[in-house]
Amino acid sequence: MRFVLAMLLALLPGVALAVQPDEILKDPALETRARSISSELRCLVCQNQSIDDSDAALARDLRLMVRERLQAGDTDAQVEHFLVQRYGDFILLKPPFKMDTLLLWLAPFAVLLGGGAALFAFARRRRPMAAATALSADEQAALSRVLDDTVERPR
Repeated sequence: MRFVLAMLLALLPGVALAVQPDEILKDPALETRARSISSELRCLVCQNQSIDDSDAALARDLRLMVRERLQAGDTDAQVEHFLVQRYGDFILLKPPFKMDTLLLWLAPFAVLLGGGAALFAFARRRRPMAAATALSADEQAALSRVLDDTVERPR
């Protein structure tokens, strides 16, 4: 039981978010909005984490920037638009579907279709196994002799 408890306690720091206590806004509604926005923004240093989860200094600066914009009265869309204007669509964890991001959105489907086409071509090119043919009379006689010899001499 102690081992299980120790393992759970060891995992807790990884679950905690990177938002520091001095970053949290006094207004719970604004803080909720800030968390919602920052969970959808990519950390430009880590690139596979949101700024809400990242411990990088740039992620902290971006979290503070989001909170400053919200306190200034910006809407969620205005904050997101401001950051996209500054850093490009790359800052969004879910980039919009448009001409600039077309390859990003369609590449997984193209790879899947290409793999399926390759498997189909491979299966069609593969030769079918030869059909089983009946043994000739000579082969049948030889097989009978071998089997009779095996049965008569047990090992």
